[in-house]
Amino acid sequence: MVFDIGLTLLVVAVAVWTIAARDTFAAVIGFVAFGLLLALAWVRLAAPDVALTEAALGSGVTGVVLLGASTRLRHAEISAADKKPGAMLRAAAAVLCTVVSAGLAAIVLVLPHPAPTLAPQAAANMAATGLGNPVTAVLMAYRAIDTLLETVVLLLALLGLWSLTPDPFWGGLPGRRHHDDPDGVLTFAAQLLVPVGILVGIHIFWVGSVAPGGEFQGATILAAMWILAAMAGLVDAPPVSRRWLRLILVAGPAVFFTIGLAGFAMAGGFLAYPESHAKLLIVMIEVPVTLSIAATLALLVAGPPDRMPQQ
Repeated sequence: MVFDIGLTLLVVAVAVWTIAARDTFAAVIGFVAFGLLLALAWVRLAAPDVALTEAALGSGVTGVVLLGASTRLRHAEISAADKKPGAMLRAAAAVLCTVVSAGLAAIVLVLPHPAPTLAPQAAANMAATGLGNPVTAVLMAYRAIDTLLETVVLLLALLGLWSLTPDPFWGGLPGRRHHDDPDGVLTFAAQLLVPVGILVGIHIFWVGSVAPGGEFQGATILAAMWILAAMAGLVDAPPVSRRWLRLILVAGPAVFFTIGLAGFAMAGGFLAYPESHAKLLIVMIEVPVTLSIAATLALLVAGPPDRMPQQ
């Protein structure tokens, strides 16, 4: 109880500090710390799947993307440091924040008790999916359309990022090339951690059908290993014009959608699985989805193309 109270106070304190921080880099560091604390809170709430997702996506990959954005915006931030909003704008922002906070508090207070839930029905029919992890069963069977849309949103986000590419560099390589230092600590860490991390990512993906884990968590770990190797200069980003890269990016959503359409013929509905082949079909979806998510996240961190292969 004492630990939970202390964790709650720490989460609130870090959230307030992150919002109040004037320096962008400091705010991003606070955001990463906030995400890690939230992951610990989810563990305390017996939700390891959510904790893994929060640590990997909410804090890890998002934190790296925000760090890169803060670096690019540092010059603009310095030039805008002397520009302060007027009293009217600050008052309006304060009123808006108060109204939103009061609305959220009211919603929490009027929630019915006990809360309505479909958990018993999901648990009773989980055997039909062939999966042992209820979270994966819900995401890939009962909320499969949401999961499909999440993969599409990630792909659209990458396309939006690539649209920022200057015309001379379209089809080029994203991010700058990092040169390796054979005697550097980062190179040693990458050579040591990347092979282990790849195995961990594959393991987290594979056990998702029976234990906490899944494609999003495993894909994030795989993307992180590529990012680490790229930062150490061991690998370079491929040109975004490569056909094999684009096939990997679209393979997950394409296979997901194709099997969803096949559900009309096999089980009478979109993304419906026949009970005898449910687990096989779900695995057939998860493998390309994992690869697509890993590639998408890594390229989101790398940024838009800003150099050509010969440079």
